[in-house]
Amino acid sequence: MKSYLAMTNENFSFLKNSSKFLNLILNNINSCVLLLDKQVRLVAFNDVLKTIFSNKKDEDLLYVKCGEAIGCAFQIEESKDCGTTSKCCDCELRISALTSYVDDVVIYKDNIKKQFFDYQNKKIDKHLQFSTRLFKYHDEKYVILIIEDITKYFEALKN
Repeated sequence: MKSYLAMTNENFSFLKNSSKFLNLILNNINSCVLLLDKQVRLVAFNDVLKTIFSNKKDEDLLYVKCGEAIGCAFQIEESKDCGTTSKCCDCELRISALTSYVDDVVIYKDNIKKQFFDYQNKKIDKHLQFSTRLFKYHDEKYVILIIEDITKYFEALKN
């Protein structure tokens, strides 16, 4: 890539024919990037999802509902599908994704604390910062959900 691109504040349009490079970028950022459909199911995601959230190693997550993919404690404890637990109606991630999908509302850097299960089946609290935005592609609507695990910052404040 030519260095003058960085100096001209060029956007990523010069990469529009380079899906391999864009995939490398997505899989090397620290944020979890999820593409969700109208049922809040994963249509696409970057590798960071399995690093930050997934409670099962090497699982197939495509078309799995968001809460199930990220190891939501309520979904696991109640043995119910994401969207049907007693806490789903209060889930900020779900509400934000659906609000963006239905009303085209951008949610930017909201913070939540939520319980998840990890690889050792241990319940843990995570502090998350997330953003959602409606995304249209080939006449289909999706929601981009970007999640950052900011737990270490809250733990540092406690000490």
